Amino acid sequence: MNDTRIPAAEITGFKGALLKRFIKKTLGQVPTSVGVYWHHQPVLMAMAGFGQKVQKWGACGEDLKTYAHMAVASYIGCTWCLDYNYFGARNKDVDLAKAREVPRWRESDVFTPLERDVLAYAEAMSSTPVTVTDAMVAGLRAQLGDAAVIELTAVIAFANLTTRPNVALGIESDGFAAACGLQPLAERTASPGTADVVRS
Repeated sequence: MNDTRIPAAEITGFKGALLKRFIKKTLGQVPTSVGVYWHHQPVLMAMAGFGQKVQKWGACGEDLKTYAHMAVASYIGCTWCLDYNYFGARNKDVDLAKAREVPRWRESDVFTPLERDVLAYAEAMSSTPVTVTDAMVAGLRAQLGDAAVIELTAVIAFANLTTRPNVALGIESDGFAAACGLQPLAERTASPGTADVVRS
């Protein structure tokens, strides 16, 4: 268990027992983050509920959404989300060799031009102020269509909703990927805040 800024609460009661049983069946262990958010259960349930709805969207490919979420996590510095999404990539048939390269995507040669455009868009949306350009959106619309771009945008926004609180509260990786024997994630080498302009 990592050292969080608000100590994880003991997950108790009937609702807590059900939650722990479900999470252990799904993940094998209860993440530290659940204990931290247990201090305010309506927040925990609202965020988890929205996350489940996000998983049901299907206008944009799972590979692109996974890379985008991981790019946000790497950019913001959320080791929990980066690890969890890398771990989850196996169950979505996402290319693990590409997933592990997301933290150094600018230097890596494994990504297609479209994937690089998505990764750049994810970082541009996550910067402050936002650095998304007309060319970025136009390029993605031409390649994916409007519905997929809207979904991708919402997924990136959701990634920011989950990564930023984790970093603020000191919630770090629980080691899901390592526990499954996945290769370590590549180290980030480019400095944050230098979002690419997407090719038109």
